[in-house]
Amino acid sequence: MRALLFIYCVLLSLTMQAQNLRSGGVLKPEQAIMDIRHYTVALDVDPEQQSLDGYAEIDLVLSQPTDILLFDLVHLLTVKKVWVNKKEQPFSQADDLIRITPAAKVPAGKVHIRIAYGGKPGIAERAPWVGGFQWAKDSLGNPWVAITCQSEGAKIYYPCKDHPSDEPNEGADLIITVPKGLYVAGPGLLRNVSAKGNKSTYHWKTNYTINNYSIVFNIGKYTVATREYTTLNGHKVPMQFYVLEEHKHRANHLLDIFERSVRVQEKYFGEYPWIKEKLAICETPHLGMEHQTLNAYGNKFRYTKAGGQDFDWLLHHELGHEWWGNKVTGIDWADMWIQEGICTFGDHLYTREADGEEAYRKRMQQTARAIKNEKAVVQGKNLDTDVVYHGDIYGKGAFFMHTIRYVIGDAIFFPTLKKLATDPKYTYDNLVSTDDVEQLFSQASGQNLKPLFDFYLRTINKLDVLVKQTGDNKYQVQLVNFDAAIPMDIKTDAGVQRTTLSKAGITITSTTTPVIDPEVFYLKRVIYE
Repeated sequence: MRALLFIYCVLLSLTMQAQNLRSGGVLKPEQAIMDIRHYTVALDVDPEQQSLDGYAEIDLVLSQPTDILLFDLVHLLTVKKVWVNKKEQPFSQADDLIRITPAAKVPAGKVHIRIAYGGKPGIAERAPWVGGFQWAKDSLGNPWVAITCQSEGAKIYYPCKDHPSDEPNEGADLIITVPKGLYVAGPGLLRNVSAKGNKSTYHWKTNYTINNYSIVFNIGKYTVATREYTTLNGHKVPMQFYVLEEHKHRANHLLDIFERSVRVQEKYFGEYPWIKEKLAICETPHLGMEHQTLNAYGNKFRYTKAGGQDFDWLLHHELGHEWWGNKVTGIDWADMWIQEGICTFGDHLYTREADGEEAYRKRMQQTARAIKNEKAVVQGKNLDTDVVYHGDIYGKGAFFMHTIRYVIGDAIFFPTLKKLATDPKYTYDNLVSTDDVEQLFSQASGQNLKPLFDFYLRTINKLDVLVKQTGDNKYQVQLVNFDAAIPMDIKTDAGVQRTTLSKAGITITSTTTPVIDPEVFYLKRVIYE
């Protein structure tokens, strides 16, 4: 009994310690001078012992000389040795940080770091929301391993600069060794598979800029279902599903659904972003997560209907992150709504494509009713994942795009949205902020949209509209708590008319009580007097 209690306490400790981690926040001065260029993570993974052993290499450029090199790594993993430019150097490890103190000052310019480490990483308590490692088994008893770390940061399993403002511009290599018979799926392209004794090593490589939490792998008894996908611009890309062997008979139908989702995403957001690598999903023991070129899929083939055909909401949503989160990336976790909110808006656009505008609007009305408005969507700057992550970054973020669409009109909105997803100014190496998004839409529309952005994203206010009867069939309608003039639909006995509303107010003539914003384009409160 004591042994069992000890094991339980150890497992609980691993889980809780992983749970308390968070990513982002104020950038440490020692890391602000680093520009990360490339990561290599080479690990021997033992599913039975639930352990890792190997090394990581970090290529970076220093903007100025330094006495200290600082990297993030969870304390559950033990650093053994550190090399800077191929010379072993002293280091210390504490508070989930590796502090390297070279014998001589490291000059500005290119630096190569190698860190040997190993141990037992934290276990995911509730993947993907509370991340870590999942050491699962499939229904046939084969090891099935997944990693999720968006909130906790990639430091849960490899040394890195754990901040959203710096991605490795030259990509990453994953060199993962596993027991023979298992398959390792990773980001980018599979460069090599080698065997030695009872183990196999998989080398995955991506040359694109990639966020830290996408540099992960999955291990399982996988088979690969593959076909060729022709993108919007005519490029041929491998479309793949890394599916458990026991589910391989389901793969082709899911790829059919996947292909329909890609078509819709490309229509609104431009060509699939990673044409030099692959378009893929991987079956996982958790629900799902966006991982560049290899989205995690764990929805267990549970489909709904859209346009009379099978549809998988999880598949579509995580695919949307290839544009929103992977290609268009917030420079600060405070701007997380850009990837989650616009991606969720893309889910609604699938409804529009499959079932029409009216179905889209009804879904938006449902989304509006579900918004809690307990915290602002954008709460400041230099924030960590614990602060910014809440449900409204999804629903309210999506509904806000619906509002902007109404305010500026489809002829401007949809080309501008596509520009945000395709213009080099906002994609790949160039990270974006909420202000960048606002300025883009303001410039495109010729309107100052900053008051609307501030009101709906930086406060929890709803628009207050006062309707006051001033005589027989006469009504004064005015905004109460918003200073700018905005378009507003008002339904009267004559039908729906589009008006311009401000604090100055307008007079409406109607034999019936005016209905404000009947199709629900705004989060609002209507006050009748």
